[in-house]
Amino acid sequence: MQNLEITMQPMAIEPMSVAALRPYARNARTHSKKQVKQIARSIERFGFTNPVLISDDNEIVAGHGRVEAAKLLGIETVPTLRLSHLSPAQRRAYVIADNKLALNAGWDRETLAIELQALIDLDFDVELTGFALAETEIILDEARERSPSGEDDDADDLPALPDGTAVTRRGDVWLLGRPRLVCGDAQDANVLRLAMDGASADLIFTDPPYNVPIDGHVCGLGRTRHREFAMGAGEMSREAFTGFLRQTLGNAAGVCRDGAIAFVCMDWRHLGELLAAGKTAFSELKNLCVWNKTNGGMGTFYRSKHELVFLFKVGSAAHTNTFGLGDTGRYPTKCLGLCLGQHHEGRAHG
Repeated sequence: MQNLEITMQPMAIEPMSVAALRPYARNARTHSKKQVKQIARSIERFGFTNPVLISDDNEIVAGHGRVEAAKLLGIETVPTLRLSHLSPAQRRAYVIADNKLALNAGWDRETLAIELQALIDLDFDVELTGFALAETEIILDEARERSPSGEDDDADDLPALPDGTAVTRRGDVWLLGRPRLVCGDAQDANVLRLAMDGASADLIFTDPPYNVPIDGHVCGLGRTRHREFAMGAGEMSREAFTGFLRQTLGNAAGVCRDGAIAFVCMDWRHLGELLAAGKTAFSELKNLCVWNKTNGGMGTFYRSKHELVFLFKVGSAAHTNTFGLGDTGRYPTKCLGLCLGQHHEGRAHG
């Protein structure tokens, strides 16, 4: 109870100049440049949430890494807490205990996997937790092996399609204010003309299926179930998939004005097919964008943290009002968003 009373005595947070703090000369805990950068990123995102523990003569007892990170960020003042109640011997022991006691903790690997997966689903930068992407992949793969699909909570599964007559059928046009949503097959040129209602598109954005099955490529920890695509679910040969892309993208280009720009997403496995189809459907490959995601996507082997977005041009006219957005103060007023079959991650683009 005596020690409890000592630790419970009032202590106040005191802002201190980083330059006034002295590192403990015999600190056995090391901080690599990589770790200091990780701490700095954490401070940038979450703030300086943990005060630096110091002695009465401003010697650092705990928080050497945070102080180095503050220097890296150019932070001149940090919150500190004076451990005036500790003797020199106690401070010397606490320098070790503060680091070692934290290391002695373990992890509930299943709960950790669920939390990491939740952050990924929220598009949060999971590396801010201190876990590298490779570590995260191992943890998620282990959890997936421990939780086969048959043991999942049914509440996490997508609901089955209801029985009865379909609410919408091919050829239906839904008017959502200015946007028009058409139920149809993008392989049919008439469907796209129906969507545009006589107008010409300034810009296309489409994320076709990648000709890979949902299973093994789009999944959580076995808790989320997506239906397979109607097409482009891995059943096509290289030649057939190229033809599918050539036809659907060609139909889309056919309802565009001269000079329109098309943004087409594709994974690295099928960039050859897209480039081959793009040569026929469009007049020119203008650029290649890389979507740098906060986290790697789902799947085995390497989790792709990047997605390719190819920029094609339709025709030969100038494209300043679509390709150089903001340069002329004009923005595209007519856009065509294609969901070819089912979107490969279960999200539809309008």
